[in-house]
Amino acid sequence: MTAITLLTQRSCAYCEQAKATLNQLRREHVFEAVEVSLETDEGRELGARHGVLFAPGVLVDGQLFSFGRLSERKLRRELQRRHAAAASPGPSA
Repeated sequence: MTAITLLTQRSCAYCEQAKATLNQLRREHVFEAVEVSLETDEGRELGARHGVLFAPGVLVDGQLFSFGRLSERKLRRELQRRHAAAASPGPSA
């Protein structure tokens, strides 16, 4: 299952928009989502490791997907791509 990490901070309009986008996409796709504040040690470490310049930062399966305003269309396409890859049969032995 795809795991999405949302790196947020207080008083961040784009963070609220990103949360709404994730809630919308949950109606179409199955994924795990966790929110981590950039004000925590874990959030600062994740932000620094992945080069998140400003909130919100979005990690998909531990890899940087975006930071700043989250594109619903871009994330939807990524989730569709991952779902299709998971559904396709692997190489036969």
